[in-house]
Amino acid sequence: MKIIIINGPNLNMLGKREPEIYGSESFEDYFSKLQFKFKDTELSYFQSNLEGELISKIHEASEAFDGIILNGAAYTHTSVGLGDAIASVDTPVVEVHISNTFAREDFRHHSYLSKNARGIIIGFGLESYDLAIKSFLK
Repeated sequence: MKIIIINGPNLNMLGKREPEIYGSESFEDYFSKLQFKFKDTELSYFQSNLEGELISKIHEASEAFDGIILNGAAYTHTSVGLGDAIASVDTPVVEVHISNTFAREDFRHHSYLSKNARGIIIGFGLESYDLAIKSFLK
């Protein structure tokens, strides 16, 4: 099984940015733990602050991976293009959010990604990624 995690804008700042919401661990450190925990699964990781790069990575990943875990971050609530990218590929996508977006500002209650995602995992901190990986392995 080959799974890629694609993270959107500002998630490169995990561990530094708003630790009361996102925790104090960098994603790179957490990703190392995921790789150790899921040794029999080939995990890859990509992060970009640019919408077009995320769309291109979804298209590219659809040819090379069995599953995509996508945290569109702020683009979740603004990007029709990311939603269309998910709809354009056959590879299943699980939408992930670290925080409970429904417990935050009203604009975060809408996702342009969810309609075409296989499922959504929201609000379990970084553990949301672990749950997403497990959803592909069952």
